[in-house]
Amino acid sequence: MSENASIELLQQRIRAARGQTPADLVLKRGRVVNVFSGEILERDVAIHQGMIVGVGEGYAGRQEVDAQGRFIAPGLIDGHMHVESTMLLPSKLAASLLVHGTTAIVSDPHEIANVMGLEGIRFMLKESEGLPFDLFFMAPSCVPATPLETSGASLEQEDLLSLREEPRILGLAEMMNYPGVLGGDEKVLAKLQLFRARVIDGHAPSLAGHDLQAYCSVGIRSDHETGGVKEAEEKLRAGMMIMIREGTSAKNLEALIPLVNQKNSRRFCLVTDDLHPGDLLEKGHLDHVLRKAVRLGLDPLTAIQMVTVHPAEFFRLRDRGAITPGYRADLVVLEDLESFLPEKVYKDGRLVALHGKTLGFPQKEEKNLPARPIMIPSLCAESFRIRKEGSRARVIEVIPGQILTWERIVEVPSVNGWVSSDIHKDILKLVVLERHKGTGRIGRGLVRGFGLQRGALASSVAHDSHNVIAVGVEDLDLLTAVEEVRRMGGGLVAAEGGRILAKAALGIGGLMSKEPLESLSAQIKALSLAAKSMGCTLSEPFMALSFLSLAVIPELKLTDRGLVDVRLFAEVPLFV
Repeated sequence: MSENASIELLQQRIRAARGQTPADLVLKRGRVVNVFSGEILERDVAIHQGMIVGVGEGYAGRQEVDAQGRFIAPGLIDGHMHVESTMLLPSKLAASLLVHGTTAIVSDPHEIANVMGLEGIRFMLKESEGLPFDLFFMAPSCVPATPLETSGASLEQEDLLSLREEPRILGLAEMMNYPGVLGGDEKVLAKLQLFRARVIDGHAPSLAGHDLQAYCSVGIRSDHETGGVKEAEEKLRAGMMIMIREGTSAKNLEALIPLVNQKNSRRFCLVTDDLHPGDLLEKGHLDHVLRKAVRLGLDPLTAIQMVTVHPAEFFRLRDRGAITPGYRADLVVLEDLESFLPEKVYKDGRLVALHGKTLGFPQKEEKNLPARPIMIPSLCAESFRIRKEGSRARVIEVIPGQILTWERIVEVPSVNGWVSSDIHKDILKLVVLERHKGTGRIGRGLVRGFGLQRGALASSVAHDSHNVIAVGVEDLDLLTAVEEVRRMGGGLVAAEGGRILAKAALGIGGLMSKEPLESLSAQIKALSLAAKSMGCTLSEPFMALSFLSLAVIPELKLTDRGLVDVRLFAEVPLFV
């Protein structure tokens, strides 16, 4: 657009703001949530050329909508969310989020980057462009996340340099390699320097004292891995934006909400991080988090600030997150501020969702979607055997509702010198198979907390490198489940007695499906029911399984290279 044309647009906007010409759209007499003043005032909202030009009284528009008695809030912004964890393509996720009042998210695409590198990130950018939804990204800082696992790609400083100037890349994503930061690793520090003038997200579970001070000293300004009040207080004092996470597996809202008060609330925002499709369909997105926060005693207006203006200001999105002149007309019309049920959602001044349904949402072509073969050499049931090398072994213990795990030392049973599962003590076999380079490497371990009495579960979603992970009672079922994952080119499988009970194909990098939310959720529900029929006691078994290889979250994890003690950031033997 030429400079003269731009000036003419501004002149038109000014005339509409002054009431000299009708605005394109006016929402009349709504109860406007002002996130700057902390007030709710009955006002007209005048919208012109997709922007808010006036919030006041007596505005006239070419189109007028009576909003009397309804609340008008800014569109919701999720400051930390992984698209891949929903297993939906970005465009399908955007359509699913709009109906819940979310108009923007900030995503770290390190899941697909660990599989496909820059190709995966550029696919996410392309697939999400041209939508009535803002999907921003951060440049992945840790691909691979650690040297203790095998990923499909590696991103170095020069790779990140090629992303830095992308308009929708806002900064550097969660720096999970805090040992590298604290040790002054030159490659890690080079990435931080590359984005020193931009936003840098953190990832520092349980980091405290001088180590936390050192971590923040290099410009890292947020954390979404905070589990308790004491930890949050220390990180808050260190200048961090505390991203209170309430997702499918990790839920920190109840623990951290008591810390939020009138004096410090601007340093908090609400995020989902990892959200399963079933939760998105049945509970919602940030609207669900808002409902829960208010039930826990948080003031509704403060809660809205934590999903609008706070993340917008943190990520320097200077024209989003508020209902005020000069801001984008991203709006949610609500009946009340307790149920947070969006009646209407506007994006850039256009009605895009009405009573839970999108309106005129563009359909993306699904041709040439990127895929990666599951490169696992030939297997047999004996591939999953674990030779007994002692009577006591390290066992990963799942903590329900958390991605943290405990390390337990337990006596393990065996048959003819080979370790066997013990369903009475809920000790099951856990394996991680390298799937990117065809090395044939298999990490073998034990886990407690799934409750399976028979059968096996397998998945190509295994954070962060996304090798194939499986848990089960019998080796034959482990083989059956893993082989089906390979045949589908990635996905989730429940198997019992040598047959497949349920499955969901994830053909895009082994992470995402071409299906829309409703049909994908039905597949995931069938998988959960199959797991339950085999005795599983976890509400989200595949989500729990996917985090058991995440070697940056304490205490004990399993990768294709073996057991990892995250506290030591080192491999440890299975047997003590």
